[in-house]
Amino acid sequence: MSLTSPEVFSVEKRVAIAAVRRACLVTSTVFNQLVRDRTDTLKKEDESPVTVGDYAAQAVINTVLRNAFPKDPIVGEEGADALRQESNDRLRERVVSLATNALQEDLIDGESTQWGLGSHHEHSSEALLKAIDEGTIQVVRINVRLCCMWTVDPIDGTKGFLRGGQYAVCLSLIVNGQVVLGVIGCPNIQIHPSTPDGGQGQGAFQVISNSITLSGTGAIKLPYFSSEKSYVLQSEEPKHTNIPLIKHVSDELHLTEWGMDSQAKYCCLARGEGAVYLRMPAPTVGGKQPYEERIWDHAPGSILVEEAGGKITDSEGAPLRFGLGRGMGKNHGFVATVDEELHGRVISAIKRAQFTEDTKKTKDTP
Repeated sequence: MSLTSPEVFSVEKRVAIAAVRRACLVTSTVFNQLVRDRTDTLKKEDESPVTVGDYAAQAVINTVLRNAFPKDPIVGEEGADALRQESNDRLRERVVSLATNALQEDLIDGESTQWGLGSHHEHSSEALLKAIDEGTIQVVRINVRLCCMWTVDPIDGTKGFLRGGQYAVCLSLIVNGQVVLGVIGCPNIQIHPSTPDGGQGQGAFQVISNSITLSGTGAIKLPYFSSEKSYVLQSEEPKHTNIPLIKHVSDELHLTEWGMDSQAKYCCLARGEGAVYLRMPAPTVGGKQPYEERIWDHAPGSILVEEAGGKITDSEGAPLRFGLGRGMGKNHGFVATVDEELHGRVISAIKRAQFTEDTKKTKDTP
């Protein structure tokens, strides 16, 4: 059966939307009730903050996926080891409470009790911790079901989340190294609608979500580039991208940079609220290795842009690689645009900017 058939992965799409919707309930609750006092955060080795929302949202998503597709590998960032420490008893209790409440919410149309949803399901603390740990597996086993795996990023853009800016709850399905489904929840995007989702060959869609219903579902299609769509979407985090190089490209193409956290950038691009999304490797400092991009950082957003009619490649124009395990190989950067003609112009501008940057480095070297 062709992957482009609307019937392929239709169940997976329903499951993914349900999982992300309920995870967004968790993250919104955490922000409104817990984040402002900043008492429920840990520190990871990469210095990005991890909140109770990360753990609870991942527990929700992984629980839904494990009930719906028990044989499918799940790949994510967070593990539950820190929550098992005695010193984090209070944090663990909040994670368990938040996840349980979200999973036990009443079902809406399209959801199933078989996915572990509804008030009659009990979720023990250990079961939810094990669900979180599902995301830390090494991608070495091959699933008989079309070699597929799910990628989860429960809160992409944790710094944006903590300051009340943009963040995203991200989920994708990868089959044979190709992204076939992506769902991204963006609770803080005020312009309706707030949850794009895309399945390969099925187009990209937007759904307005609240705690009770989903409404306003509609296909989205990118317009051709025009001067009104004059933004370059880029990361707010300078450790993750080369901001000076992006400015050089923006100036050459007469575009304006728009800083934003998380894969919400992909959603905005898919809705035509920008012309380009650029993420270039940040300059190395003191021999420190550049940030290694992970498949969950880009898989959901990439298919949304493509299914809306846009184009995404690395900065050399090559397709993105999602079949290498947890990582994406050597980081050449990421370029997404609203149409192919503009894409070619951006790639050319990047090459010229890199040449200028390399020339300056050579001159500055003693």
